[in-house]
This record gives sequence, C-alpha cells and structure tokens, in this order.
Amino acid sequence: MFTGPLPRESQIAAALLYAGPAALLSHRTAAEHWGMRPPSSEPVHVTVAYNCSAVSQPSLVVVHRSRAFRHLGVDTVPPLTSRADTVIDLAVAEPTARGAQQTLTELVTNRRVAAAQIQERLAERPPRRYVKALGEAMSRLDTGVESMLEEIYAVDVEAAHGLPTACRQAPFRVDGRMLFEDAVYDHIGIALTVRLDGRTHLEPDVALTDRRRDNAAELAGRSRLVFGWPELNARPCAAAREVAAVLSRHGWQGPFRHCPKCPVQAP
Repeated sequence: MFTGPLPRESQIAAALLYAGPAALLSHRTAAEHWGMRPPSSEPVHVTVAYNCSAVSQPSLVVVHRSRAFRHLGVDTVPPLTSRADTVIDLAVAEPTARGAQQTLTELVTNRRVAAAQIQERLAERPPRRYVKALGEAMSRLDTGVESMLEEIYAVDVEAAHGLPTACRQAPFRVDGRMLFEDAVYDHIGIALTVRLDGRTHLEPDVALTDRRRDNAAELAGRSRLVFGWPELNARPCAAAREVAAVLSRHGWQGPFRHCPKCPVQAP
C-alpha cells in the first residue's frame, strides 16, 4: 500500500505479477536494468509466452508476446531478457529501419553487448522486421565501424553519396606509438585520412595525440579532413562534398551522387 506514486521498483514488481509467473522484463525496461538506458517513469515493458492472456494496460504496462519466449530469459532477479535479445528488441521497436540500425550500432559500440552475441541471436531468432537493415549494421561493425559517428559517416556520408568505402581503423605509427585512423583511402591509391572526433577528443591528452597525428600526416604528405558530431549529424551532405572534393583532387572520378537530403541545386 502506498500513499503516493509507486516507486519504480514497485511498478516493475506489480507489472510482473500482473503478467504472470513466467513474465520477463524486456525492451526499454530490461535496458534500464542492463545499464543501456537511464531509469524512466514510462510504462513497464514485459514479454510473455505467445498464448498468455495478459494484455497491455495504458500508462502502466506494455505486454509483448514471443513464440521464442523460453529462449529469451536469463536467470536474474527480476527476470530479464538477455542482453542481446534486449538490444534486438529495442532496435526492432524503432519506427524506422535507419533508427533500428543506429540503436544496434550505439549499444554494440558502447560495449553494452558483444557483436558476436547479437550475430548469434539474429541467426537463431530473426526479428519480425528490419532483418536486412540489422544485417547491414552488423556488416559495418565487422568492417571496423566502432562508434555512432563512424556509422553516420559510413552510411550518410559515404554510401548515400556514392563515395568509395574507406578502409577503417588503419594503423599508423606516430611518435613510436601505433595509432589507428578512422577512415583512409590508400587502398584506392589516395593518401587521404578522415578523422571522426567524438567527445573524448576534447580531453587534453587526446587533443595532444590528435595534434601529433596532424603533424605526422603533414610530414608524410597526406591529405586529411576532420569531422565531429555537430557537422556529421546535422550536415552530412556538406561533409560528403568536402570528401569528394579531396578525392577528386587526387584522381577519383566519381560520380558524386546527390541523396534525398542534399540541398536542391539551382537550375
């Protein structure tokens, strides 16, 4: 009995009691427990067996059904879907295929779950939608995409505009240390480095390393471009034009493809 709003733990306990003894926390609620999402006050998400009679209750509990129910849970208190199944459920719940790809990439590259576990579960339990899109996201992870910023570059800059696919995580020795560049084009005969700077690049030690990278690239005669989150997230087409300009200067013959987001060209 409570005289005020239910604490989150009590909301979760009540939702599990309502859904039945075999229910599992899933989707956004399981993600909270796995540390993938911050705590929230939204309805509790549970997954039950396909023939369970429980139904969703507005603003309180969202009931999901699964024919693979007995393969989803892990032995925890409270009972949860596994890390990999939670990530897949979050991705499939996105309103668009692109959103599904970004959710999966974010959680894998943030080390919330191993890519191999996701790959295994996608094979064992193909989701009801976005199968192709999630497979494409996993393929990009296999080729070296290691952050959301790199995912945006691969999809919204390179692929969307017909640019060559970069070689990712390319090793270079700088000041006696082995460092890895986000994207290079040496494999097509063009000495261009593209660095994608996230928040960690604002830290003093990382910024110093970046300056040493720049100097080493200049001494080696390499072209280089640097993009951060604001420009790639808001203006990927502008970044694509800059990359295309440098590639063209070194002999790439294109063609550059205009994507649906590109500004309309004046006649």
